[in-house]
Amino acid sequence: MPKLPAWILPKLPRRAVLEQMQPRLREWGVHTVCENAACPNLGECFAAGTATFLLLGEICTRDCNFCAIDGGRPFPPDPDEPARIARAAAAMQLDYVVVTSVTRDDLPDGGAGQFAETIAALRQALPQAKIEVLIPDFAGQEEPLKRVGEAQPDVLGHNVETVPSRYARVRPGADYQRSLTLLRRAHRWFPAITTKSGLMVGLGEDEEEVRSVLRDLRAAGVEVVTIGQYLQPTRAHLAVSEYVTPEQFEHYEQQARALGFREVSAAPLVRSSYRAHQLA
Repeated sequence: MPKLPAWILPKLPRRAVLEQMQPRLREWGVHTVCENAACPNLGECFAAGTATFLLLGEICTRDCNFCAIDGGRPFPPDPDEPARIARAAAAMQLDYVVVTSVTRDDLPDGGAGQFAETIAALRQALPQAKIEVLIPDFAGQEEPLKRVGEAQPDVLGHNVETVPSRYARVRPGADYQRSLTLLRRAHRWFPAITTKSGLMVGLGEDEEEVRSVLRDLRAAGVEVVTIGQYLQPTRAHLAVSEYVTPEQFEHYEQQARALGFREVSAAPLVRSSYRAHQLA
């Protein structure tokens, strides 16, 4: 694995933090994308007592070449999972809850029902909390998106992840235009819900391609965007093409703000759910 440049310094989780947080998560019976996706911000977020909950198990029906989550044949959805996540969020005394999921192409609704039930359980357990969901593309189906939107999360996110020219290599099971269509529909159908998306850089794209994605997202009605550095999770995953400098990230942020995004977060260690509360 290549050595990281000086400007990328993930905070390693302290043993005391892990010994406090991980047993509690296991006790509550919940999964987090922080752990499953090998997020570089795990130490910071766990130390702050926050986490992003992962719905629908730990196995994804897609096997994207950038993602550390295991691909394969997942188990059926657990009907008790929404209640467990709500209890965990209440025990953690969260006032901002972020929920995402693996992609479940094996389910007729793509897992939308589990999202809706989790939002409802969170509303009951934490009436004052804000809820952000990061959803898959639901294979382009309209009804699953409507079901999630009708559950009324405060923020609805879906990541395009990379520029169109890199899709075949980075996320072969996805489609750029399908993701844009989902975001456009979400903004049009549920104008009171904030729409959010994110992408990684350092995968072989050029600056004009990033600008083009930002223009596409803004035209689709996306209000909040995140841009972060792709980091190779294991030797089996795609290699990093470039470590983008902090100055270039600042340039991307300026360009995004000039396009009219309400909020922008662009830095090497930015991820879609990183400091989501502050961004929202």
